Amino acid sequence: MSATNTLDLDRKLSALEVRYEELSHLMAQPETTSDPVLRQKYGREYASLSDVVRQYQALKSTRQQISDTEQMLSEGLDDEMRALAYEELERLRAQESELAGAVRVALLPKDIMDDRNAIVTVQAGAGGDEAGLFAADLVRMYLRYADEKRWSVEVLDTNESGIGGYKEAVFEVRGRGAYARLKYEGGTHRVQRVPTTESQGRIHTSTAKVIVLPEAEEIEVEIRPEDIRVDVYRSTGHGGQSVNTTDSAVRLTHLPTGLVVTCQDEKSQLKNKAKALGVLRSRLWDMEQQKRAAEQGAARRLQVRTGDRSEKIRTYNFPQDRVTDHRINLTLHNLPGILSGELDPMIDALISSDQAEKLAAMVGE
Repeated sequence: MSATNTLDLDRKLSALEVRYEELSHLMAQPETTSDPVLRQKYGREYASLSDVVRQYQALKSTRQQISDTEQMLSEGLDDEMRALAYEELERLRAQESELAGAVRVALLPKDIMDDRNAIVTVQAGAGGDEAGLFAADLVRMYLRYADEKRWSVEVLDTNESGIGGYKEAVFEVRGRGAYARLKYEGGTHRVQRVPTTESQGRIHTSTAKVIVLPEAEEIEVEIRPEDIRVDVYRSTGHGGQSVNTTDSAVRLTHLPTGLVVTCQDEKSQLKNKAKALGVLRSRLWDMEQQKRAAEQGAARRLQVRTGDRSEKIRTYNFPQDRVTDHRINLTLHNLPGILSGELDPMIDALISSDQAEKLAAMVGE
């Protein structure tokens, strides 16, 4: 970072620190304590600044310690004290670098949806039965990852293929950081392997599409009853078997957009309808976000909306035991581990790359 950008960043941080102290004073005033609306307004802004201001104050303290240590060295010390001072200086400079990075990350605009639960849809793409099996592999990978994170998962709908795969599976992941981390999984995933049905040992390429949406609230997306057609039918299991004797499965069609959502996991028609409405709400919210992005001329980088092989974000190559994320050109040679839910190294790298891009844009402002 250039000296000019560093100076601009320090000015911005200093202004935020002044505002933070001002808010602390305002919240203590009688007119604020007696007004719940004003108290909530100031409290929300104060909380949003707390992290970055604390990091900045720690950074300033470290810089002062560096200055004091350098001053001691300039005044002349015996050999033993000089060695200790240089050792302390090295530690402080490493701490300064770490805190400076943390401050810049804390300054990044927060995705207001990051604290939400995630609704994940996995759909088989190109590749026939093998694509369905790959979709099932991805579902198991996310379920194991959720278990590792101690998130809870609720299956909302599944459409199985005849050989143990999925044409589509929809499930909700609930827990702290669920959407914040899983949103990086959205896009087309590609697998290269020899199918069990392949007698000549040829490698096949198949795809599956993953869509990750935040759980949308009623206040954010209004769904009018007259805009929905509700169809009920009997839930079906593997091979088309009926899993109960009542019409509990629900299909919702949103007439203005043509979106269709089904849910058959519960034996209660009412519960299935409520779950289907939740998925529909999230998909309508996402449509609105895409529309706004298109109007602003901003293409969404992280999620690819088609199942074509050419539009891929990640490749799982079995013969070479590698997984490559094409967005950040990262290759890991731990395919069995990743499919067992060891996704953190990949997701952490994606988050770091995303933060780096946002930091570069922020500094360039």
